[in-house]
This record gives sequence, structure tokens and C-alpha cells, in this order.
Amino acid sequence: MVLTGRVGLIALLCAVPITLSSRPALVFGVTLAALTVAVVADALLAGSPRKLELVRDGAQSARLGQPVETTLSLTNRGRRRFRGVVRDAWAPSARAQPRTHPVNIAAGQQVRVQTRLQPVRRGDQVSALVTARSIGPLGLAGRQGSHRVPWRIRILPPFLSRKHLPSRLARLRELEGMTPVLIRGQGTEFDSLREYVVGDDIRSIDWRATARRADVVVRTWRPERDRRVVIVLDTGRTSAGRVGVDPTGADLSGWPRLDWSMDAALLLAALAARAGDHVDFLAHDRVTRAGVLNASRTELLAQLVDAMAPLEPALVESDARSMVAAVQRRERRSALVVLLTDLNASAIDEGLIGVIPQLTAKHRVMLAAVADPRVDSLAAGRSDAVAVYDAAAAERARNDRREVAARLRGLGVDVVDAPPDELAPALADHYLAMKAAGRL
Repeated sequence: MVLTGRVGLIALLCAVPITLSSRPALVFGVTLAALTVAVVADALLAGSPRKLELVRDGAQSARLGQPVETTLSLTNRGRRRFRGVVRDAWAPSARAQPRTHPVNIAAGQQVRVQTRLQPVRRGDQVSALVTARSIGPLGLAGRQGSHRVPWRIRILPPFLSRKHLPSRLARLRELEGMTPVLIRGQGTEFDSLREYVVGDDIRSIDWRATARRADVVVRTWRPERDRRVVIVLDTGRTSAGRVGVDPTGADLSGWPRLDWSMDAALLLAALAARAGDHVDFLAHDRVTRAGVLNASRTELLAQLVDAMAPLEPALVESDARSMVAAVQRRERRSALVVLLTDLNASAIDEGLIGVIPQLTAKHRVMLAAVADPRVDSLAAGRSDAVAVYDAAAAERARNDRREVAARLRGLGVDVVDAPPDELAPALADHYLAMKAAGRL
């Protein structure tokens, strides 16, 4: 049983005759009994929350930053009218609005209420209990009950870097000779023959075809297709650090490195799939957390965002040896292995440096890392003594980062180190440069 504020107001008003009466004890007993009877009768006349039949419907996935709506259908299977409120509870990070829905359902009737979610975190948003409170006709008391109506909405990575995809696809078409250009198409795979135009490299002239056609003909080339690209996402402790800003505005402390790395991985995967390459994905720290293997080009992005959505940084040191072993088990042929991790000097020295030759011996390896823009701003500080000390520490951190990158390059690893919002396009540009140079 639940009581409303009206009971308290009536009890307060009853205090007046009690204080004015010559027999206050008697008046108090009578008013208390009358109020109790009214409250109990009102609660009994209220519709039963247990007689409500609840069914949920709505979207089951949405991108982070986009609103999503879920619908709750309520059918009154009882004999009395259900008059009251329904609270559809979600986790605080879902930011559900409105919190409660006033309802008035006659016996046998059905109503639908909508809850709008504005999630501020990736992952699975799971509904909590639905609490229904029915108030009697007098508005004094009612009954309350909770129902479990399970529903899950998967909040996917927002893929903000997709705005860079059209320009990179245009560059890719240019490399493949699909856009007319005045220079010879780059690559190592023969594409087609065409007539010579001013500016073509004379080394690309096909003399046999020229003799047959009685016209100067040149060969065009395109980057090789059907290459293997393996994207490895480090979900260890270094991926938990927050850098830059949160583009959705939900967190002023910035996005975790993991989310920025996901964004870069999605752009690279979309570009590589359009280039005709086969893309696999692994998320690993000490064990493999997620994987997308042998996905078709049409389903690749959908499977990637679904696999990435529930990933969270694991506050453990990543095991580089097991990460390399996981790649080698899945990729028997030569491939481009893209490691999305951090250029943390201690983590690299203790883990990756010792095992990276096992990868470079067979695969071409690229390491992409998210640089913290706050380090650059601290390095420029000279306003006071504290700022100078901060600048010295920041400069040392930058030097350590550059030194680690140089050592990795010495081992045959291509290193892309860029601020958060520049990492995705920088990684895509490096991939295109490798394609153009015939290094894939």
C-alpha cells in the first residue's frame, strides 16, 4: 500500500476539530478510524498493478550521441480501472526521459508510453524494473508493484571519422585509375591498356600493343587487391587514459584512448574493404576480448561496430606475447597488421619490443597511437615556476615517445602517432601511401 500527500493534508485538517473539541481523545479516535477506513477502502478500490500486462518494443541499437526511443505497451487485465503512474527505469547513463508516465487505463484497454534515451556511454543499456503505482478513486492511497520487462539496447561507436571517408575513397579511385589523371596509375597489379596522353611515363608504353594498334598504348596499374589486413585493438590499461575531448559532449574529461582507436579502426576498415582487401579484427589484452574474422565486405562495418560496442578497457597490463600469438594463429599468409595501442615507453619496452620481430619477419606491421594534446600545451607553458616544471615533464614525455617510435621504426614497424581527432585520417593516409608505393 502507498499513501499520497492528500492523506497528510487531511490529517492536518483533522487537527483543527481535535484541538477545538472539549473531548479531544474521542474526536482523535473517530477521525483516525474514519481516515483509516477511507485509506483502506481507497487502496482496495485501486486497480491492481499485478493485473497489468507489459510488452516492450523499439530499437535495439543506436550510435552513441543519437537519441533512441523504446515503447512500453500496458494492457489492463483487471476488472478495475488503473489510474496512476508508471516508471520505466534505466541506468543513469541512459538519461531516460520522462522518468514517469501518467496513465489511465480502463479494464481491458491498452495504452502505449514512450521513453526517450540519450545514452552517454557505449555498450549495452539494459532496462531495469518497471514500477506501476495505482491510486484509488479518492486519491488517498493505492497499490504498487514492479514488473521485469527485459530489453537491451546496444549503443554502438559513433564512427565520427566517417566524414573523412569520401575524400579517401576519391584518392583510392585515383590510385586505381578509375579517375582520369595525367600520371601513370600506381601499384603493381596490371589493370588495363589505354591510349597515350601527354604526361604519361614513357616506361609504361606497351610496345607490342602499340605495334598491333598502330597507336601509342600505355599500361595502367592499380594497387593489388585481396590483401589481408588485421586490425588489433589493445584493450589493456593504457587504453583507459582519457585524452582530447568527448565529441558527444557527455564527458568533459575526454574520450578514452580505446574509443579514439576504435574510430580510427573503423575508418581504416571501411577504406580497406572498399580497396578490395580482406579485413580481420581482434581486441586483445591478456586474452582476446572480441574478434571479427572472414566477414564479407558488405557486412564488415556492421559486425565491427557490434563487436566493439561492449568493449571496455581492462585495467591490466597487456600481454604482447599472447597478442602476437593470436595474430599468428589466425593469419598464416603475409598480411598488414595494424596495432592500435599507446607509445608508452615502459609498456613497449616490457612487452612489444621483445616480440615484434616475430611479426615483422612475416607481416608488414603498422602501429598507430593516440597522442595526448595536453602534453603539447603543457610543454609550451612558461608563465611561472609550476608551468616550467610541467613543461619539463611534458618535454621528457614527448622525447620518450619519439625515442620509442624511432626504435620501432628501426625494427621495421611503420609508426603513426597523432592527436585524437587526427589519428583516423592519418592512419588512412598512411594506408593509401603504402598502397600507392606497392608495399602491400
